[in-house]
Amino acid sequence: MTLPIHAVLPDLLAALRARSAAVLVAPPGAGKTTAVAPALLAEPWCTGEILVTSPRRLAARAAAERMAALADEAVGRAFGYATRLDTKRSAATRVTVVTEGILTARLQDDPELAGVSAILFDEVHERSLDGDFGLALALDAQAALRPDLRVVAMSATLDGARFAALMGDAPVVESEGRSHPLDLRHIGRAAEARIEDSMAAAIRRALAEAEGGLLAFLPGVAEIERTAERVGDLAGVRLHRLHGSLDPAAQRAAIRPEPDGARKLVLATSIAETSLTLDGIRIVVDSGLARRPRYDRAAGMTRLVTERESQAAATQRAGRAARQGPGVAYRLWEEAATAGMPRFDPPEMLEADLSALLLATAIWGVADPRDLAWLDPPPEAAVAEARARLATLGALDADGRPTAHGRAMAALPMAPHLAHMLLLAPDKRLAAEVAVLLQERGLGGSDADLDLRWRRWRGDRSPKAESARGLARRWAGMVRGGGGEGSIAACIALAFPDRVAKRRDASGERWASAGGRGFRLDATSPLARADWLAVAETQGMAAGARILSAAAIDAAEVEAMVADRLETRRTAAFDAATGAVQPLRERRLGAIRLSSGPDTAADPATIATALVEGVRTHGIALLPWSDAATALRARAAYAGVALDDATLLDRLDDWLPALVEGRRRLDAIAPGALVDALRNLAGWDAMRQVDRLAPASFTSPAGSTHAIDYGAEAGPTVELRVQALFGLDTHPVVGEGRVPLVLSLTSPAGRPIQTTRDLPGFWRGSWVAVAKEMRGRYPRHPWPDDPASAAATLRTKNADARRRSD
Repeated sequence: MTLPIHAVLPDLLAALRARSAAVLVAPPGAGKTTAVAPALLAEPWCTGEILVTSPRRLAARAAAERMAALADEAVGRAFGYATRLDTKRSAATRVTVVTEGILTARLQDDPELAGVSAILFDEVHERSLDGDFGLALALDAQAALRPDLRVVAMSATLDGARFAALMGDAPVVESEGRSHPLDLRHIGRAAEARIEDSMAAAIRRALAEAEGGLLAFLPGVAEIERTAERVGDLAGVRLHRLHGSLDPAAQRAAIRPEPDGARKLVLATSIAETSLTLDGIRIVVDSGLARRPRYDRAAGMTRLVTERESQAAATQRAGRAARQGPGVAYRLWEEAATAGMPRFDPPEMLEADLSALLLATAIWGVADPRDLAWLDPPPEAAVAEARARLATLGALDADGRPTAHGRAMAALPMAPHLAHMLLLAPDKRLAAEVAVLLQERGLGGSDADLDLRWRRWRGDRSPKAESARGLARRWAGMVRGGGGEGSIAACIALAFPDRVAKRRDASGERWASAGGRGFRLDATSPLARADWLAVAETQGMAAGARILSAAAIDAAEVEAMVADRLETRRTAAFDAATGAVQPLRERRLGAIRLSSGPDTAADPATIATALVEGVRTHGIALLPWSDAATALRARAAYAGVALDDATLLDRLDDWLPALVEGRRRLDAIAPGALVDALRNLAGWDAMRQVDRLAPASFTSPAGSTHAIDYGAEAGPTVELRVQALFGLDTHPVVGEGRVPLVLSLTSPAGRPIQTTRDLPGFWRGSWVAVAKEMRGRYPRHPWPDDPASAAATLRTKNADARRRSD
């Protein structure tokens, strides 16, 4: 069978004879995945095995089976595949299709790749973390150890120039492919409608309007199942599901032609976007949505997010309809909305947890992964975070070098936290099964209770379940020890110690984790009745992520499992309402408080610090300010000396600690102590300035002393009896500006009679009327007609007479 790729194969073969690297750009359906590797086998330089990478297990199996079928032989002979759950290859295998993770593990095992002549990186445009890493390792090995190793990057939507530059200015070979007419129909959907309702309606419409099989793209398994329910049974149409959780037999059934000629309807996730040709498909219905893993750095967890697909993904999906003939693609969005979609899916490198990558590069001998060849280098913040996490697991030493434990972790084909769990768990068999359960979606169902899923999986005799159990046995056999007793919860706590969570409400809906994150659980779940959970997977925002999988534990088991992480904290809680500190003694698991009570042996320094911090947080108004202290601050403000709130808070550590030493309450501070603290804080020179420009009091001609109120709204004010000012013919002033005091004049009984800033004017003016009124009310006191020349007195006329006679 002649494929479009055959037209450019001579150019590719010539390029690889002259150089050790090349870039192949070929559109979907051109045949690059299945035709290139067989064509290389006859080349003089190709004496060993050819590895072809595939981003997905389903595509890897399908590619190997297709090449074997074209060669009219069984898969596993000349053409084989190797995935995590399934391998078919033999000593005679010349071309092996491998998933990207298998390739990176093989490179780390044998950097020289003895017996391998070429690596073909298929669908590199997907920019998966394993794919980018595998290419970086291959280029590094090629440069240092294997200059004869051929490396080819292949894709339909490849930025050829960027990859060519990355690969040492490698030649770019392009195939125009085979073009079949494609009709794009943008049918939109109501914003308020559920996606499965809109998809079911679009599928029925498309089946009625167009001929051939139909491939529908949905974001996830749940949407596939709900859409299948709404579509129901259709005459002459056979419905298939296609996603990563299915067993291989069900996946193959979705791909191959229907044996009885029935019309095919396939409900798929993005797994069907690339690398696969589904026989008989002439129609695509695209929801416009995709579910992608996004690493939440704040929460330290990867979550699945449903989002709009990229323009590149939309092109790939639509192209599925025209791979074997004219096709039509129905899109559930308006045509104008396409421009608002992101152009490409972001490289996983920029959004992933880089723990496994950092450990792998450290073992490769590269301390900083950014020293390798990347199209997009790892972000510095993500590298630093991964380094800290690996150090916590004991995988890296203080210099960033892999420890023996780290090397043992990296030797296991799983994420670092799961490898850590398997190495330390007493029951290796159970730990391996938990690792498989967490990495293989769909095993035992989708219930949040991992114990329940594990029991279902143990009783499941399907090929997928059997294969997963075989994988668990292989993993358990890769580590020494075992035979001890354990539980699923204990395994999870080893892998995710920061996700051990305690129930926060009676319904079991809200949970607090040791790492400080809040989780949510469906209140109808049997797990909601537990007091404690070991949480493995979550989805959603960090502040309230939904628990996807967990196992129930009791408090005693928690203490036994994470005993090394339990700590006793002594705290001093400040109560702003009372201005007091309550010393507490707490037992905590990270952010979870297990118990607390009064701390009878509290450190006085800790209490004093809590009082100071309480004032810093809630303001200095909490202090027991006396009238004298308040007056001093007002005088200082008037004299230009800073003793305001902001200054006192800024210099809090300079004056408050000494006042609260040995005390548990702010109101225990002696009244005079605050005045002394303010004077000391201001300093001797500044207090001289205050005394000079803002004297504390005014002494009247009668010899009485009266406090000056510098905080009064009208300005510096003195309240005193008018008789104390007799004989004064000038107005008293304060400060360098000679500011008149506001005189609040009262009667002998202390009742206000006049306020003035001009005493001589008062004597000459309204005094006559005031004196007349005062003589009527207070006849025993002197009320002279000329107060400016009279003797000041606070006594009655008789008392003055007796004093003169004496």
